[in-house]
Amino acid sequence: MVNFNGALLSKDSQILTADNRGLKFGDALFETVRCVNGTIFFWEDHYFRLMASMRILRMEIPMEFTLEFLEAEILRTVQKNGLEDDPARIRLTVFRKDGGLYGPATNQVSYLIEASPLGSPFYLLNTGPYEVELFKDFYVNKDMLSNLKTNNKALNIVASVFAQENGYHNCLLINGEKQVVEAINSNLFVVKGNSIKTPPLADGCLDGIVRKKLMEIIGALEDYQLEEASVSPFELQKADELFITNSVQGIVSISKYRKKKYGNTVAQNLLGKLNAKARLG
Repeated sequence: MVNFNGALLSKDSQILTADNRGLKFGDALFETVRCVNGTIFFWEDHYFRLMASMRILRMEIPMEFTLEFLEAEILRTVQKNGLEDDPARIRLTVFRKDGGLYGPATNQVSYLIEASPLGSPFYLLNTGPYEVELFKDFYVNKDMLSNLKTNNKALNIVASVFAQENGYHNCLLINGEKQVVEAINSNLFVVKGNSIKTPPLADGCLDGIVRKKLMEIIGALEDYQLEEASVSPFELQKADELFITNSVQGIVSISKYRKKKYGNTVAQNLLGKLNAKARLG
């Protein structure tokens, strides 16, 4: 079952029209969250990111779009799918209502909530091989739109096809100045000694929620020094560890980039702290 504007419908229902703006123009935003036993991990952060993104895209925020309202709609969808006692992956998509060309006929929005099962209630660190490569065919823009979680993902899709065709688990994306920005579906962290670096938003990376939470965790630890600064491709092969982060997987440790192989000691240490923070909300 999916939740379309509060109506719970079967997944094969004819919900979207040929004039849907998310379909025709990518005029949509989405949040992907992890929900476990009725608790939405980092929900407040996801909610406020969504509201800020809607304002940037000049979407009209409905009066009922409160933190509590959307949380209740997500949990209602989870329950309707029989996942209230299981870990679930939730996607909340918001798109401008039908009408218009590039200029929309209205700034009012619709929403769609989807729920699907996850394997584990908490974040687990991968232990198998995870190889990445730079994707250099197209570049991430260094602007605020790149920080938003929009439906405009042509670059990510082409990079994913490249990864599949060449046997990589993921690709690292670069901007026009050849700085490493992020992975296809994740933010990037680079570990060298006791320094942990992540690219700044100004370089074009997604304003990720788990990125934000890990920066809070690292910043409070005496063992590590957090640096938010540009990452060059040359730094990747000099690093001790590389790992990527997103709201569904938590932390994914990269095992290989070109000829360089990496450990995962820091990633393991941070994962327990991230799980603890997620349980606290």
